[in-house]
Amino acid sequence: MADEKFFLGRQPILDRAQRLFGFELLFRSADTLHANVTDYLQASASVIFDALSSFGFSEILGKHKGFINVNADVLMSDAIELLPVEKVVIELLEHVPVTDTIIERCRDLKRKGFAIALDDHIYDPVYEPLYEVVDIIKIDLLRTGMENLAAEVKQLRRWTPKLLAEKVETNEQYEECARLGFSYFQGYYFARPTVLTRTRVDVGRLAIVKLFNQLVAEVEIAELEQTFKQNPNLILNLLRLVNSVSVGLKERITTLRHAIMVIGYHQLRRWAMMALFTNNAKSGGDNPLLVLAVTRARLMELIVAEQPAAQGDRDYPDRAFMTGILSLADVLLKVSMDEVVTPLNLDEDVRQALLDREGELGILLSLVERIEQEEFDSISPLFERFSLSMKNLGPVQIEVCNWVNRMDELA
Repeated sequence: MADEKFFLGRQPILDRAQRLFGFELLFRSADTLHANVTDYLQASASVIFDALSSFGFSEILGKHKGFINVNADVLMSDAIELLPVEKVVIELLEHVPVTDTIIERCRDLKRKGFAIALDDHIYDPVYEPLYEVVDIIKIDLLRTGMENLAAEVKQLRRWTPKLLAEKVETNEQYEECARLGFSYFQGYYFARPTVLTRTRVDVGRLAIVKLFNQLVAEVEIAELEQTFKQNPNLILNLLRLVNSVSVGLKERITTLRHAIMVIGYHQLRRWAMMALFTNNAKSGGDNPLLVLAVTRARLMELIVAEQPAAQGDRDYPDRAFMTGILSLADVLLKVSMDEVVTPLNLDEDVRQALLDREGELGILLSLVERIEQEEFDSISPLFERFSLSMKNLGPVQIEVCNWVNRMDELA
């Protein structure tokens, strides 16, 4: 058990302002691609806690909350009290029995400062003693049915827990849940909206596109200086980047040229791409789409870095990063993917990956998307193509989470 390996899933949870509130943490055994969470928790609860302790919550969650599924055995174990009360929400799986022992255990954990949630819940009188204890009730929209949702909410409003809507797939569902008073939302609706309108291309975004293309072409520093000088807001952001803890710079920046040289073209290209998004996206690092895009980008980069092709092509990992970061740009900017790609001076393999999911980068992007959506049945052939295994994916994902959290400091 001590040598068991995992990979980690993080499903975003949003608040009413559609800012990132937390993640539901989903653990999978490295020995199977099946998503049987209940059996896995029963068999490996102690290993999960060891893994969380080794990884560290700051690396996985950053400043956000982590929702952790538990069954009755885990709930009653002493190990659960090792979890940091300020970082976690203990989520009782739907099959946890409502007994006097369970109710008293929840009360005890609540007194100790833990937040508690009920998972996949449908109102039942037997749960009424727990409604007085728990902080959040999660309602699965598919299981409950949108036609029954208002009546379900009315029943639960007799108590004080906040409501979280699960499996929110469309903006219409989100708006209805918000109207009914839900506080939190979980699902893929924000990653799959239909692009219906075009966002106005403002001067700031055009300047960033120009800067990105200059960086790709590796123009002279003097030309970059002129672009920055024509857009003072870019200078401010550049200096924030230089002085951030993520860069780790110790020396004092004296000139704009100095700042550009310290960071380098490689890192500036990445910064320019993220600046393009944050220029449009609200809440910066709390925007779930931006977090998802950056997570994809870093994971793709790390996977590609281990491929034989990267040994003879030093720019291959960078192109993988660009593919990931741009993969949600159409949704973020509310334009078609073709409109995203056209003004950017991208390599052909990146263009094919984004427009048609073709080529090695397109296939890798499809793999990462399936990992996010837990489509495990179709993952095995893609794992073999990139010489991946479940045993080495977990540590890479933790490294990705840690990196994304550091980037959040720039927001």
